[in-house]
Amino acid sequence: MKPRRTTPALKHTLVFSPERVFERWTAAEIAPQQEMEQCRFVACDFSRANLTDKRFIDCVFERCNLSLATLAGAGLQNVMFRECKLSGVQFSACRDMWFEVEFAHCQLPYASFHGKRMRGARFANCVLTEADFSYTDLAEAVFQECNLTGAIFEQTQLTATDFTTASGFLIDPDMNVVKRARFSLEGLPGLLSKHEIIVA
Repeated sequence: MKPRRTTPALKHTLVFSPERVFERWTAAEIAPQQEMEQCRFVACDFSRANLTDKRFIDCVFERCNLSLATLAGAGLQNVMFRECKLSGVQFSACRDMWFEVEFAHCQLPYASFHGKRMRGARFANCVLTEADFSYTDLAEAVFQECNLTGAIFEQTQLTATDFTTASGFLIDPDMNVVKRARFSLEGLPGLLSKHEIIVA
């Protein structure tokens, strides 16, 4: 048996100085900030916050609530979310340039990544029920121990994407590029369901 992948880490190791660590901030406190670089947000409540056009560079969000936050035109460059609530967040509205995000132990029901380029993205132990990945480039992405029940995959680039420990997904090979994508035996029904093939 192959060892399971570890929880993903940021591509660049970040060290946060004490003055760049913000705990229990609210939408009112982040509102005046236009660009945040090398910041760590801990237990902040940004639910329904208007983050339009803001830029986050080399940042980490830990145990934060960003459910239904508005990200129109926002920049997310090398940003990690850990144990965050991100229900209904429209990541599809973020700037395309330098869009680079990773997620671990996050709640992402109804989130949208429609049309984003996310090659090599990492999702670990996340709930992605009803998430929208249509027209998304997820080549070489990893869904480690993720719940993808009801997630939308349509015209999605899934070349070499790893679904070996994911569950709940339904992926139509005729509507998505699945060359070299990895699936476990348990996951095959989610790949073959439209053909009514029974895997015993």
